[in-house]
Amino acid sequence: MFAAIGIFFLLGYLLGSVNFAVLVAKKHGVDILKEGSGNPGATNVKRLLGKGPGNLVFALDVLKGFVGAGLPFLLLRIDPNKPAIINDLFFVVCVAGLVGTLLGHCFSCFLKFKGGKGVASTIGGLLVLLPIPIVIGAAIWGVVFLLSRYVSLASIALGVSLPLSCWLLPLFTSLTFGQPQFWFAGAIAAFNVWTHRSNIGRLLNGTENRFVKQA
Repeated sequence: MFAAIGIFFLLGYLLGSVNFAVLVAKKHGVDILKEGSGNPGATNVKRLLGKGPGNLVFALDVLKGFVGAGLPFLLLRIDPNKPAIINDLFFVVCVAGLVGTLLGHCFSCFLKFKGGKGVASTIGGLLVLLPIPIVIGAAIWGVVFLLSRYVSLASIALGVSLPLSCWLLPLFTSLTFGQPQFWFAGAIAAFNVWTHRSNIGRLLNGTENRFVKQA
């Protein structure tokens, strides 16, 4: 199982390093690294090329995270009746796949260790690992975005909501989350805030770009 952690981390990193924003923008004759914000992500593609290409990149990035976290389910067998410690280790293997994918997305070996912010890929992975918290987080993202028109602020709110959901849901529902799930959600929230550190600075300074509908 411990060898599997390294294997799926590496597979996830290679998968994550494939940047769909760069590929889709290149098909449209645009170097996404030199246009707009320079960020190779779905938001920048959408601003520059419109909804179609932007939504395509977002969907592919979500799929990338889903596959990165889900590969262990396809390639390893897990029995839910096994002791909790075994299932916790399997969860860690899935987390390793997603973490590798996110690191590949943010620090791609094909882009001189540059990349996007990993929000869409995080959503895809969490649909496998924490489906209920991420659905709640997606709803929060939508509300914050509609009220503020800041993609970055909505993404930060989504990340922070994950450990809060893992903490609060067991208090009011029959759902339970183990320590690995809670600390993983906390780590994802911290990583999300860190990747948005430049956006946070611009938000505080009032210079962050709002997403404005095109006429």
